[in-house]
Amino acid sequence: MITEAQQSYSFSRRAMVLGGGQAVLGVILAARMTWLSVYENDKYKLLAESNRVNMTLVPPRRGWIVDRHGVPIANNRTDFRVDIIPDRLEDKDRVLGALRGLLSLTAEDMERITKDLKGAAGFRPVQVAENLDWERYAAVSVRLPELPGVAPTRGFARNYPAGAAVGHLIGYVGTATAEQFKESKDPLLLTPGFKLGKDGVEKTMEDRLRGKPGAKRVEVTARGKLVRELATRPDEPGQTLRLTIDAGLQEFTARRLGIESGSVTVFDVTNGDILAMVSMPAYDPNAFSDGISTAEWKMLSEDDHLPLMNKTFQGLYPPGSTFKPATALAILGEGVNPERVVYCNGGYQLGNRRFGCLGRHGPMTMHTAIARSCNTYFYTIGREIGIDPIAAAARKLGFGEEFELPVPSQRYGTVPDTAWKRRRYKQDWTQADTLNAAIGQGYVLVSPFQLALAAARIASSRTLMPSLVLGNPKPPLRLDFPEEHLAIVRGGMDEVVNGRGTAGASRLPFDDIRMGGKTGTAQVRRIMDANRGQGGEWKYRDHGLFICFAPVDNPRYAASVVIEHGMGGSRAAAPVAKDVLTWLFDRQKALDSLARFEAGWGGDIRTRMAAKEAAFRAAQGLPPLPPSASPTPEPAPTSMPDAGAAR
Repeated sequence: MITEAQQSYSFSRRAMVLGGGQAVLGVILAARMTWLSVYENDKYKLLAESNRVNMTLVPPRRGWIVDRHGVPIANNRTDFRVDIIPDRLEDKDRVLGALRGLLSLTAEDMERITKDLKGAAGFRPVQVAENLDWERYAAVSVRLPELPGVAPTRGFARNYPAGAAVGHLIGYVGTATAEQFKESKDPLLLTPGFKLGKDGVEKTMEDRLRGKPGAKRVEVTARGKLVRELATRPDEPGQTLRLTIDAGLQEFTARRLGIESGSVTVFDVTNGDILAMVSMPAYDPNAFSDGISTAEWKMLSEDDHLPLMNKTFQGLYPPGSTFKPATALAILGEGVNPERVVYCNGGYQLGNRRFGCLGRHGPMTMHTAIARSCNTYFYTIGREIGIDPIAAAARKLGFGEEFELPVPSQRYGTVPDTAWKRRRYKQDWTQADTLNAAIGQGYVLVSPFQLALAAARIASSRTLMPSLVLGNPKPPLRLDFPEEHLAIVRGGMDEVVNGRGTAGASRLPFDDIRMGGKTGTAQVRRIMDANRGQGGEWKYRDHGLFICFAPVDNPRYAASVVIEHGMGGSRAAAPVAKDVLTWLFDRQKALDSLARFEAGWGGDIRTRMAAKEAAFRAAQGLPPLPPSASPTPEPAPTSMPDAGAAR
């Protein structure tokens, strides 16, 4: 039987346990509240503020790209654009219909805008149109009371004053891809108006050119409804990038290539600076940055002259006779007397196969063999010394090498030797292979850039390292050839242009300045018809090549010219080199010569490209393009380098 005392004790014990539990719970709650309100106050205050205030990023202005004298190669222009703020949009169908008429939007534009509006946050702008002319921008601006949610904006877009002349060198900018956003998760990539480098220097120097975005703070409700705009933080423009390029020379060279497909590279042989790097035909980077049309992309991608390919670094060609200076240095290095005479009777017999020469030259020394491009001389002595010394000499001149430059990709070509063929084809090297390689044919492949660098190294007697960004000099070493050997080769190259050589028609138009050079003709395919690479269908014609330096007595500049299917170095490449070097010594003479050429070609680069696109659109049954507005560049950055400092 349970007594009253036992019941009282049991109740008191339960009350104590329950009270203790409540006390512990109270302490825990108090401690948690203290932790949240005191120690994590800043965290939750920030979260609350983030719910109340949203930030919209303002795209940064890209840094300018200027030449060695401070002339802009890539700058920014005023960009008129129209966006929609989804939260402010009323009567979407009516507003979009009005914008379609005012801005001449296409069905594709309307589909994109509708799709973007469905997935947009209430305060995040949705792009309607960019790169508008003033008339269309103003037409929207004056109707803003009738267009709730529409936000005309003045920003900046990339501008390339020289257009296609710098297409492959500078590249272009464009909107980020979905893959790029997934990789970085940077919200700036989704911001309307933001573009990043897609090719060329714009891509490789993105970190220096991008700058830091600004921000616009807006107050919103818990459901994201816009309440009011708060402070705006300005963007920080990217850095100005100064290149070794001479913008005037770059543009002249691109224009001088005219209707040809090819490449020109020019070096300053005193320090390895690249003064011009042109690949033509090219695309206009302004078209890519503004958003290239389907028709223009189709026209570029179907062109057999490959305007989308940077031939300077990505084109590989048999160097032909422009490789003979490398072979000559190898011959001299093996102790062969340069005065030794080899008789040329029109070719060289190896077993039952005859290797032809360009003519019957008679007795040839090294000097005359370089000047008159005698294959027989180089067949004969090249076979005697073998391929390995020739390959070693070629590599010292820069063939078969990649260089540390701000370019997206380089192809290093092929400098073959006995080990290379065994590794590549599991075959032994043959004497026929040596004969072909000695004159720059067979397995030998080089880029136009390597040809120019080889000419610069021969001219300077130094292992020049190429530089494209000004202010990053790379001290050169002495070229690993005896100076007397280099002097012999330079003497032969002098004779090529100024004596009884293959490029006598391309002498510089000055009494006191001589250009030394070497012509080359490279077969595209084995000779299979009567034209022998000197006629017939364009794509089967021989390439024309030329390397050069000037002045001969104190070299300052070196260059290479490659004309695809030009049928010969003396015919197609050397005249271009003559005018390019003339520009460096007398600009007016060079421009006078260019004017005569362009009159026959149908105008300058822009005029010819516009006519070509118009003809393409007409052939495709497309309407002509409306005239584009002239870009308005932004003021020069305050950090613009002093032009005189680069000279």
